[in-house]
Amino acid sequence: MGLRIGIDIGGTFTDFAVLDPETGSFAIGKVLSTPADPAEAVFEGLRGLMAASARDMTAVSEVVHATTIATNTVIQRKGPPTALITTRGFRDVILIGRQKRWELYDNAAGRPAPLVPRHHVFEVPERMLWDGSVETALDEAAVRDVAQQLRANGIVAVAVCFLHSYANPDHEQRVQAILQEEVPEIMVSISSDVSPLYREFERTSTTVMNAYVMPGVANYVERLDEELKRMGVDGPMLIMQSNGGVATADVVKRFPIRIIESGPAAGVLTAARFAPAAGTNNLISFDMGGTTAKLCLVEGGKPLLTSQFEVDMTHLKKGSGLPVSIPAVDLIEIGSGGGSIAKVELGGISIGPESAGSVPGPVCYGRGGKRPTVTDADLTLGYLNPGYFLGGEMSLDAAGAKEAIDREIAQPLGLDTMQAAWGIHEIVTQQMAEAARAVTISCGKDPRSFALVPFGGAGPVHGARLARMLGCPKVVFPRAAGVESAVGLLMAETSLDLARTQVMTLDEAAIPTLNALFADLEMRAREQMERSGIVPERQRFTASCDMRFAGQGYEIAVDLPPYPYTVADLSALREAFFEAYARSYGARSFETGWDVVGVHWRLRATAIGSVLTMEDLERLDGDVSRAIKDVRQVWFPETEGFTPCTVYDRYRLSAGDVVSGPAIVEERESTIVLPPDSTTRVDPHGNLVTEL
Repeated sequence: MGLRIGIDIGGTFTDFAVLDPETGSFAIGKVLSTPADPAEAVFEGLRGLMAASARDMTAVSEVVHATTIATNTVIQRKGPPTALITTRGFRDVILIGRQKRWELYDNAAGRPAPLVPRHHVFEVPERMLWDGSVETALDEAAVRDVAQQLRANGIVAVAVCFLHSYANPDHEQRVQAILQEEVPEIMVSISSDVSPLYREFERTSTTVMNAYVMPGVANYVERLDEELKRMGVDGPMLIMQSNGGVATADVVKRFPIRIIESGPAAGVLTAARFAPAAGTNNLISFDMGGTTAKLCLVEGGKPLLTSQFEVDMTHLKKGSGLPVSIPAVDLIEIGSGGGSIAKVELGGISIGPESAGSVPGPVCYGRGGKRPTVTDADLTLGYLNPGYFLGGEMSLDAAGAKEAIDREIAQPLGLDTMQAAWGIHEIVTQQMAEAARAVTISCGKDPRSFALVPFGGAGPVHGARLARMLGCPKVVFPRAAGVESAVGLLMAETSLDLARTQVMTLDEAAIPTLNALFADLEMRAREQMERSGIVPERQRFTASCDMRFAGQGYEIAVDLPPYPYTVADLSALREAFFEAYARSYGARSFETGWDVVGVHWRLRATAIGSVLTMEDLERLDGDVSRAIKDVRQVWFPETEGFTPCTVYDRYRLSAGDVVSGPAIVEERESTIVLPPDSTTRVDPHGNLVTEL
């Protein structure tokens, strides 16, 4: 077995994790991202890692990659001209959307503009009914006429979404064939492949987004794959999907929508494995990088998944973004990171979502940045060591950071410079606390019963303060926290999610249909897994369903027991729904006498892989003074200003060591800030477990 490499591209840094399965040795790295061409940072980092290890790229057997290219394409509206072909009479589905408003009493509340303008939406005569029968035959001449209009309008990609195509995909498949004949240069996405589920608006939105990001993702993936092969990598390149699994490059080029939340999903996978260190299976995953912060719940040791989420949301309000109907890790992402720019607005301090990124970067990077950022504030407060950023590879301009905060924030507000710096730190942490409450309190969860797992370059700096705001009693700082998402990529399994809409009541009559449905999904899954080189012995299948009580308008996700089913299994299927319903709504009081209806039946296929483990730390003499690097002045509100603070070298800590706050623990890729009134213990695996 050769080296396995995880690569996570962020807005500011690109992170690397390299595992040698034969020796168990681990290497990590971090380089500044290259926004103009994200692949350049990948190649630069790989060359540096290989040179440092005295190995060449021929030793690499697998590359697992997470990228934000699909998300950025949507948010920044950088996709190529894209069109939509739909059933005659349904031209305005994506324009009308849903009746619900994300802010009921705000007359100015709007939604993100559709990715396809109305003049690029084309109608053709055809009509399927809800049961899959044909009401109106497809007008193929009209399709060929539309194909020529697509070429005349310079269309690069097209989505095809017909009414009830989830029940019968024949018309969509025929349109795809015609377009490939008439305009083979145009990329085509059909909804019966991308998201074969009912609810027309969400299915159309998902298919349009898949088409919109397809050219950019395909070009990027092809270039990366070709360059890796040219550099000598013989193994496959796998890409993290939004559902926490990985897929081959060929699959991603056809279904780029599946990687819309690629990077954040990798980090959540790692958070789940820290349950033993936290002493609880309930965790809050907190990933704060240079550009964004991502939060997700882990309950019962497993990340929460959703079958529908939104991209480009406004103020974290549900219904304010573009809906996507694919399985994904259920997380929330906000524009609060180390590079988020601080400014004065309406007499107060405002942070983000604009980020300095890697170009020009925060003022302290010395790369031309003029406006202060969160990183500049953290440096001014003494949390960061200007001579040990990225393990000393990069020095920080502390004087420049302080001057920018004084000029842009302190003087306009009549504040002391340190008050302004603390205000930046406190406000950005409060913004992340609001996001955490959105995934906990707003969902009926009490954050005081969860442990916090902070990671990312900036996460450990703000983690303990965030936990104190939320009332979390314990914080787990992982090893290699600064590149934890890259580490998480090496834990991911190849996975595939298939689904079918079939509305049926859970009764005896449904059992034969249900077994036939899952048998068909499994057959299709096995075919796709085997095309990816995954032998049957490594394939594992789990079933789930979106279910509701009869008469309800929306469903909840329910994990199902193994199939095939018999009539005797009906009670177990219903009980699975009741338990999920109680977790979501806190009550089972409506179950008696009510029919349970299954709507979207889902099958997840995964490839069983190796488990990632790290070597345990050696337990030494218990004298933590061996790890002391320095004592420096650090600003804390609890001490009303600067206080002498012990700085520890994380790499010299051993299992069983105890550190009392206030303290700073430094490692190459991140810095851990331990506030006053905290006690931290190093567990056998090298994690720092802090009690507040």
